[in-house]
Amino acid sequence: MSALVAPNEVVTRALLRQVTVPGLDRPAALITLDNGLDHTKPNTFGPAGLASLDEAISAALAAEPAFVAVTGKPYIFCVGADITSLPALADREQALEIGRLGHRVFARLRDSAVPTFAFVNGAAMGGGLELALHCHYRTLSGGAAALALPEVSLGLVPGWGGTQLLPNLIGIPAATQVILQNPLMQNKMLKPKQAAEMGIADVLLEPADFLERSLQWAAGVVQGEVTVTRPEVDRDMWAGVLYFARQTLDARLHGAVPAAYKALDLLETAKDADFATGTAAEDEALADLIFSEELRSGLYAFDLVQRRAKRPAGAPDKGLARPVTKVGIVGAGLMASQLALLFARRLQVPVVLTDLDQSRVDKGVGYVHTQIEKAVSKGRMDKGTAAKLYGLVSGSVDKSVFADADFVIEAVFEDLDVKKQVWAELEKIVAPEAVLATNTSSLSITAMAAELEHPQRLVGFHFFNPVAVLPLLEIVRGERTDDATLATAFAVGKQLKKSSVLVSDAPAFVVNRLLTRFLGTVFAAVDAGTPLDVADSALDPLGLPMRPLALLQLVGPAVACHVGGTLHAAYPDRFDVSENLRRIADSGQPIVVEDRINDEVAKLLVVGDQPLTAEQVRQNALDALAQEIRLMLDEGVVAEAQDIDLCMILGAGWPFHLGGITPYLDRTGTSERVTGRRFLPPGAASLRA
Repeated sequence: MSALVAPNEVVTRALLRQVTVPGLDRPAALITLDNGLDHTKPNTFGPAGLASLDEAISAALAAEPAFVAVTGKPYIFCVGADITSLPALADREQALEIGRLGHRVFARLRDSAVPTFAFVNGAAMGGGLELALHCHYRTLSGGAAALALPEVSLGLVPGWGGTQLLPNLIGIPAATQVILQNPLMQNKMLKPKQAAEMGIADVLLEPADFLERSLQWAAGVVQGEVTVTRPEVDRDMWAGVLYFARQTLDARLHGAVPAAYKALDLLETAKDADFATGTAAEDEALADLIFSEELRSGLYAFDLVQRRAKRPAGAPDKGLARPVTKVGIVGAGLMASQLALLFARRLQVPVVLTDLDQSRVDKGVGYVHTQIEKAVSKGRMDKGTAAKLYGLVSGSVDKSVFADADFVIEAVFEDLDVKKQVWAELEKIVAPEAVLATNTSSLSITAMAAELEHPQRLVGFHFFNPVAVLPLLEIVRGERTDDATLATAFAVGKQLKKSSVLVSDAPAFVVNRLLTRFLGTVFAAVDAGTPLDVADSALDPLGLPMRPLALLQLVGPAVACHVGGTLHAAYPDRFDVSENLRRIADSGQPIVVEDRINDEVAKLLVVGDQPLTAEQVRQNALDALAQEIRLMLDEGVVAEAQDIDLCMILGAGWPFHLGGITPYLDRTGTSERVTGRRFLPPGAASLRA
């Protein structure tokens, strides 16, 4: 223990008390994990926390209880290891020791002759969920907000038994989903019902009286009144599932995420190896990964998402925000309808859509109603909430319905003159202090507001599609946008449960500007004669969420051409719209069909005779990103490089193992070669000091 380093550990204490449970002739031992802070600071385990748990288990067993149960403070069970202490580990031996310590302490619950229970009352992730898996039985609260083994997303593996226990509890297909698939899908969490259906928990209980019912249920198990049955794990399909999983990883990551492949190896070990052998393999894998560049980038990205995203740089005093009691949405197309549903669900205020004719309005409101019905049918929304939302969302062809709206957002055709016309008309209708927000993806907020009587109340409010999934919101300050408008925009963004980043009024803002430069470089290679498949696969070693052509298809070639044109007008020396891209957009044909490049699209291309290698395409793309990021920082588009990375992670789905993008550009030497200096200080998101 003394060799382990955790200088900033907030110690999670294991508090033991004896509990009398009706029907039992001996008290039960209840261990509560509590770091002494509120639910916004979850329980984690560092060396001192593990020592406290170890002592509590010893004391509990010494009292010869009817059973031992572990639970957490309100709303939180435990979210795992204190990952902030990992960079302080001095060498591989210390990394091995932290793995072995967790295994030794948790194994006491698994190996106990006294029945052990985990009462999972709230969030349980990583080592917290692994602690629960070591117990003989598990109850789960229906109010538990987050359940996951997210380690692979950070560049680690579940290192305290998860890779060995979970597949042997719930089977290899479900375990692969939890350990590999979910972390690589923007760290997707399990819902309590889903976790219970998988077999992670033995019983799902209501949160209101969760502890009391858990104690009663545990007493029933001890007395033999409750029988826990678990289906036999199918071992015949083990190899096939892992073979398919490896193929999927290769197709998506191309070896770029070492943690994912180590997790696969550990899952393979779990089929036949004894528990000691499997956990020893976890220790070795963990020790290897702790000293990897991918982990440093993952921890950097995790910090951005967990901390910086919640305290947006440059946001004005939230006390300046005005209340929003009604929202207006100009337009009733797909984007507008998605926004209507989001605003109604999160703000719980009336939302009204308008469009040019009644049929469009009816279609937009109908979309909202359909999505509500789907949520009810899938058990994601109760009928009472649905009825309320039906009543909140309405539509009209008469913009006078916006007269009492406090916040009006437009989602109309991406044309500056069209948007200026919308605002000129609305300004005569809405109250003088109503916030006007534009969902433009590339146009100037300042130009849009230039002829308004109150230009200070126009703000950029740029969502990413699909609206319900991607968490980023680029909040754009025009030259005359005032602090009250900006504060209201940030307050609304928080209510919408989006992560907002303050962006200055520069063409295409952050994500679209970088993705356009990125795609432009790839298409420049195609124009020069590089085969489509070579250009498309050139970035594979980065392990991006999708290849360039799939990204282009998601964005839409026509939209890409439009944004490219906006950027070409602003920066003609760096942005151009490829004629081949125009041909694809004009054809209306899909670029990718069943994960393959469409042969008909390939026939449309007119190319040169100077093809590039995949390595040249990749380096050109990285060089272009480095140059553009440096220019954006010099222009003050965002406060710091960290905001660029946050935008790319949350708005474009770029992976944690890259740290967004700037850590990767730094550690490959691209930043210094292209711009003369690093984006981040030495040692930030890197092993290199």
